[in-house]
Amino acid sequence: MVKQNQSIMALLLLFLILAISAEVEGAKKSYGMYNNDNNSVKLFVFGDSYVDTGNFIHSGAYKPPSGMTFPGYPAGRFGNGRIITDYLASFLNIESPTPFVLRNSSNLQNGVNFAYGGTGIFKTLVDGPNLTIQIDSFEQLIKQNVYSKTDLESSIVLVNAGANDYTTFILKDRNIFEIHKFMKSLVDEMIVSLIRIHNLGAKKIVVSLLQPIGCLPTISVASLYIDCIDLFNLVSRDHNKMILGNLEDLNKEIGKPIFRTLDLYNSFLSAIRTIQKKRKENSTLINPLEPCCALGSVGYDCGKVDEKGEKKYTLCEKPELSFFWDNAHPSQNGWYSVFMQLESSLGQIFGKNL
Repeated sequence: MVKQNQSIMALLLLFLILAISAEVEGAKKSYGMYNNDNNSVKLFVFGDSYVDTGNFIHSGAYKPPSGMTFPGYPAGRFGNGRIITDYLASFLNIESPTPFVLRNSSNLQNGVNFAYGGTGIFKTLVDGPNLTIQIDSFEQLIKQNVYSKTDLESSIVLVNAGANDYTTFILKDRNIFEIHKFMKSLVDEMIVSLIRIHNLGAKKIVVSLLQPIGCLPTISVASLYIDCIDLFNLVSRDHNKMILGNLEDLNKEIGKPIFRTLDLYNSFLSAIRTIQKKRKENSTLINPLEPCCALGSVGYDCGKVDEKGEKKYTLCEKPELSFFWDNAHPSQNGWYSVFMQLESSLGQIFGKNL
């Protein structure tokens, strides 16, 4: 009888241990935000070429010399290797989310990237899905039950858009005096899109602040790549100030810090200034404002070849050490430098208790 009672007690103890183990595992799944083993975190990405990892199939992102540093061949990123999306995914201990265009042939456990190079908040010069259409695709996946309410609530949404809208405005309207009126309509539309993403169930939405567009090689060439053009950076600063004000109001209205910002403006400037300072001490370092993949002829872009297949561009000696890959996009080293400036703030931005 005693042995029987001991056996029963042993079984009860075993069941208790199993129950506690299951509860611990459940807690890990609920709170282990940065633990890749449970795949609890997903990253959903919206925007343009700065965050696109492969949606723009018929573009230079799928032609040499794109991807020469990583993964070693053209793979859909606008640059020679990893971009900010890859570094942010790595910070979350997940693989980069699958591009939407490849959704039927890939695992979607890490999220989906809807970003499409050249697009914006409004219609731009590139005929691709703008932010509204990208969110339509997101909503479609939710309606198809690809992602649950829990998936959305525990995951991160990254939105990076706006730069191509300003480019389109300047090239089409050519009225710099109307840019603040345009800015107001652009930011208003961005806020509408962000509210829509939140209403679909997202609880952690990170919005990129506009990069210092006066530092892009296509603009800084006016200074012979000596310095950024502050008049254009002023557009970025005004845009960011307007975004920050609107997001602060939204968070107050909701009562929670749903919307956070990724400060690309200051991280770009800090990274560039750091390299410029080092270059003063060592003139052999690459000028951070100068593009690595430079134009060889007027009318040709990085990666373009003529009808004979001859390259119409030139490459710098060490692409892996450049800051800008082409006239608009950072290189892998450039994005890594920006990421290093951002890294200390990412724990708060991607925090669990939003």
